[in-house]
Amino acid sequence: MLTGIGVAGVAGLTVGSAAPAAASTPTTPGAALASLLAGNARFRSGHSRHPHQGVADVHRLAAGQHPFAIVLGCADSRVSPEVLFDQGLGDIFDNRVAGNIVDEVVTGSIEYAVAEFAPPVLVVLGHERCGAVAATVETIESGGTPPGSIGALVEALRPAIEPVLHQPGDVVENGVRANIRYQVARLLAGSAIVRDAVAARTLRVVGARYDLDTAAVTLL
Repeated sequence: MLTGIGVAGVAGLTVGSAAPAAASTPTTPGAALASLLAGNARFRSGHSRHPHQGVADVHRLAAGQHPFAIVLGCADSRVSPEVLFDQGLGDIFDNRVAGNIVDEVVTGSIEYAVAEFAPPVLVVLGHERCGAVAATVETIESGGTPPGSIGALVEALRPAIEPVLHQPGDVVENGVRANIRYQVARLLAGSAIVRDAVAARTLRVVGARYDLDTAAVTLL
């Protein structure tokens, strides 16, 4: 059981990696989510502040971190959470993999962050025209076999995508939205640490979609 673990309880991690939160750091789920969405509003309007990105911040954070948000996002080069939420070093505990897939390793990474830093919000962030979702749709519809280990990616996404293949509308967009919801549910079902934090109201887990055309993040 990892709940309440200190850094010394995780092999390979350095004691003291957690640091006290700065006075301006959001400490409630509502405030944390509002901060992310306000940052996205700045980004899409062309008024990003680029906070906490200087050399002084590097030195300040060398002693430890206290991120106020966890993001599980896609590895797509256009969907960097720190950029699109206008945040900086030490603000977001970032997990990125094609298709924003929840597996055992990703769950462990998220559980570590919840147990060690107690951030008040966790966002599963998918995006418009996701290539991993499109590849899964193509594979299922064609019956083909993707090359290399891409097949493992497709199989991880298949349970989310297959049920919505014949719904009205754009099949990839339907798949993107279904996958976000699926991964949120998978994370909650598979992690007692996350569920306990949600039950204690110290953590809110949300799904969100990033629009490549408008730069807007929409909660699902």
